[in-house]
This record gives sequence, structure tokens and C-alpha cells, in this order.
Amino acid sequence: MSASVPAQGPPVQVPQVQGVPDTAQLLAVERYKYILQQIHTLNENVYKFLAIYQTLATAIVGAGISVFLGHDKWDVGPEVARGALKGLLWLETFVAGFTMLLVVIGVLSWLDYRREECELLDELVRPGFRKQPRIAAAYRWYETYVVLFIGGSTVFLWVYTTNLLLPAIK
Repeated sequence: MSASVPAQGPPVQVPQVQGVPDTAQLLAVERYKYILQQIHTLNENVYKFLAIYQTLATAIVGAGISVFLGHDKWDVGPEVARGALKGLLWLETFVAGFTMLLVVIGVLSWLDYRREECELLDELVRPGFRKQPRIAAAYRWYETYVVLFIGGSTVFLWVYTTNLLLPAIK
């Protein structure tokens, strides 16, 4: 994760909580700022991972199309062309798997930070001030659809290539 950047501006006025020293409250507020920053960073990372996947997948698919269309002109035999397409499929699958792994790890980290946020707010504000995240709400998370898109596009590439492109190479 990226390092925490201290917030600029006037000092934060922290309400006095009975029985908690001022220093502890200030530290709790700083911890809360850090947690929120980490949640924000994790949210941004998904878009970065998706952009990297789309760039690499586009390059790999472009290479596959080039092999398919140009193997005759390049005097590349059909077996070599099929092998190149299969290799590119495996490369795309590896990139997709790694990207999905990064997204899932980001979600798990996000869940940890959200739980920590809720526990901190339970202490500072009141119990139940913010609800704990629920896995059942995954249908509302954009990360779910990013992973489904990456997985679906990879499955499509395998089906399309094995059923249409590979048999067409003669």
C-alpha cells in the first residue's frame, strides 16, 4: 500500500469522549484518516488493474490476429502458427488470472480496512454507527463485474480460438 500523506489544513477538533485521553483521541482520528485513505487507494487500484489487463489483452489478441492472418505470408507452417496461438492464449490466461488475483486481494484488503473502520467508529462514536461490510452485497461491488469481465473474456478467447481459428489454419 502507499504511504500515508498527512492531511493539510487546520488541526482537527476532536469531540471529547468521556474516559479517553485527548492524545488517544487524536491518534484514533489519524488512524481513521489513514484507513479512509487506504480504502480510497484500494478502490482506485481496481481501475489501474483493469487498464493494465485491457492493454495487455489487446496486445496479445492483436498478436494472435497477426499470426492467424500472416502465417502464410511469413512462411510459417500451420503447426507453428497453431502453437503460437495456443501460446498466446496461455499468456492471456496468465495475465487474466494474475489480474483477477490482484482484484480479489484488493477486495480482501478492503474488507479488512472496512472492518477496522467500523471497530474504530464503534469506539469513537457509538456501537453500530457504521455497519460491517457483507459478502452478500458483492453483487453491488464493481470489482465483482471486473472479475466476471476478465474471466468471461478469457473464456470467450479460448472458445473462439479453439473452435474457429485453430481449425481454420491449414
